[in-house]
Amino acid sequence: MNFYVIALVVLGLALSNVFMTFAWYGHLKDLATRPWYIAVLVSWLIAFFEYMIQVPTNRFGDANKLELGQLKILQEVVTLCVFVPFAILYMNKQLSWNFLWAGLCMCGAVYFVFKG
Repeated sequence: MNFYVIALVVLGLALSNVFMTFAWYGHLKDLATRPWYIAVLVSWLIAFFEYMIQVPTNRFGDANKLELGQLKILQEVVTLCVFVPFAILYMNKQLSWNFLWAGLCMCGAVYFVFKG
């Protein structure tokens, strides 16, 4: 597997995931006092940018012979890698050891999905 392709896919997924994490969870902090439909509209606007990055990234990975399962597992690991700093730094949440164990399980998933 080409390291360059995987690195570009991970980078694209990470960038798109920053947008998606804010679209999914940022409103819990920033728009908590606003009506839910305002949060939906703002989240959709943020998610638009996520899709503008995520769709081309997945197409690039697919065109460069990453399998669908590999793309999905990479997405899940990137999601956790983006979510943990977001939860700690932006949402001021404490994380438990369970996040570490979940992350290790996901690393195992990456190993098995890329194993020849």
